[in-house]
Amino acid sequence: MRTAKKMSILASILLLAIIGYYIYLYFEPDPQRISYNEFITAVDEGKVAKVYLDDGDMLKGEFQDGSQFITDNPRKEGFKEELLKKGVAVDEMSRRTQIRDTGSFLITMGVFAGFLYFLSTKTVRQAQGGMGKISSISVYPEEEKKVTFDDVAGMDEARESMREIIDFLKNPEKYARYGARLPRGIILYGPPGTGKTLLAKSVAGEADVPFYAVSGSDFVQVYVGVGAGRIRDLFKKARENGKCVIFIDEIDALGKKRDRGIDGGGNDERDQTLNALLAEMSGFKDNEGIVVIGATNRLDVLDPALLRPGRFDRHIEVGLPDVKGRYEILKLHSRGKPLSKNVDLYKVAQQTVYFSGAKLESLMNEAAILAAKRDSGFIEQADIDKAFYIVIAGLEKKDRSTIDRMDREVTAFHEAGHALVTKLIAPQHRVSKVTIIPNTKGMGGFSMNIPPDRMYYRKRDMESSIKIALAGRAAEEITFGQDNITTGASNDLERATETLLDMIRRLGMGKGTGLLNYDVLYSNGIRQVSDEVLAQCKQTMESYYEEVKSLLLMHRDVLKAVATALLEKETLDEEELDRIITECHKRRVTA
Repeated sequence: MRTAKKMSILASILLLAIIGYYIYLYFEPDPQRISYNEFITAVDEGKVAKVYLDDGDMLKGEFQDGSQFITDNPRKEGFKEELLKKGVAVDEMSRRTQIRDTGSFLITMGVFAGFLYFLSTKTVRQAQGGMGKISSISVYPEEEKKVTFDDVAGMDEARESMREIIDFLKNPEKYARYGARLPRGIILYGPPGTGKTLLAKSVAGEADVPFYAVSGSDFVQVYVGVGAGRIRDLFKKARENGKCVIFIDEIDALGKKRDRGIDGGGNDERDQTLNALLAEMSGFKDNEGIVVIGATNRLDVLDPALLRPGRFDRHIEVGLPDVKGRYEILKLHSRGKPLSKNVDLYKVAQQTVYFSGAKLESLMNEAAILAAKRDSGFIEQADIDKAFYIVIAGLEKKDRSTIDRMDREVTAFHEAGHALVTKLIAPQHRVSKVTIIPNTKGMGGFSMNIPPDRMYYRKRDMESSIKIALAGRAAEEITFGQDNITTGASNDLERATETLLDMIRRLGMGKGTGLLNYDVLYSNGIRQVSDEVLAQCKQTMESYYEEVKSLLLMHRDVLKAVATALLEKETLDEEELDRIITECHKRRVTA
């Protein structure tokens, strides 16, 4: 850097010197104009020191005192000899001009070269400075209100697993007596919105240590080496503060499994970044008190080197809360909100199966917004019920006058098909609401199907969910014909395909594909089985669809009755739906 600085100064001096030369060259005084007779007289008197000869019309020269003059050029033979005899120095002007032009060219090239060098050194400095800047990471300990375990609900097991880490950070000497070291890394994994970031913050808050929060995408860059530089910079800043918690959200962005293909190729930048993270975590001293917490939705995609003991020692699942956890989360997010006495949060917790903590927070916030619009002083149960459907399906559209009559009928039979098949094959599910009112999420209507609260999905449950999803399209086909089916089933088919693909490809529930996880086979380069999986999915889906069609044809009178009620009322609750189904069954028995 010092050499570059010296060269920059030298280039600047050269540039200034050349500028000064050209200023002198082009701004020197104009020569005095004299007549030829005055010139001859001056020569005879010995006042002329030098004359420059060329082929031009004017003759240039210098007096003895250094001043310059110009006069007419006589262009006669022997003129140079006459001047020399009288002691006047004669210079060939054409050669001087050539020399001067050559000098000007060299000077100009020197200026150009110096300027280019100056620019190049400046560009290098800027590039070096720029790389230094992008290789650093702007991260500072969060100084907002500290989050503690009082702000965390619905994840008792995960919270208890974190208490040991907090005790380690608070009382390291107690564990040192027993030869125990602080876990260097913890992976929190689970679905989105379950509170992984909140749990990490609460660890730092309970231990009263700085909390550094970054995202895995902060280290994924185009330039090779930048991500690794940012990793080193992050840990350097953390070490300056001693005990602290480093939280890397979406750690799979930088910690995915490295390519193990035949050619051994991969993403150099991501691999270098991952290697830097592994090296930094392996370089911890046992008493440094730095804990790295990573969060991901996909534990299976992380590199094994990242998950081994000594790197991320503990893997803690932060799953969707059960009914008790949802109740605790609802109570937490009801703090400071004026709930009416008729609000039953436990009933809301039972209704919100498979809701994450973030979704429950959104539910209570939407209910508060609805109550604020009414400005009645309290949040009523009706506000929460309405907010529930807003979170699930969006706001109802107010203007429904433009909806075609045929579209309303198709929607009514479509949603009636979903609701009826749910009641017939999955009586343990609740159908809390069926509506044909379009909403802001793009749906023409929906059937709210609430499954029982279970820890595991059963094969029968997954098959039922596929059949329920196919029921809307099946109801359209048996009512309006195959040529009149609509695009309304696109989302249903997407969900049914995802579920069936998981059953066959990941969970070993296919009849012809065996107890294999085909994701593992694909990741190891075995891709010949894709056609077999596709054929199995297609055959199974078609059999489910035919089964659903047969079921609806058997209960076609009920399907029509539910659709007619929807066209009349637009919305049915579970009691009204059960009453229609019961009445149809009674009529069938008496007939």
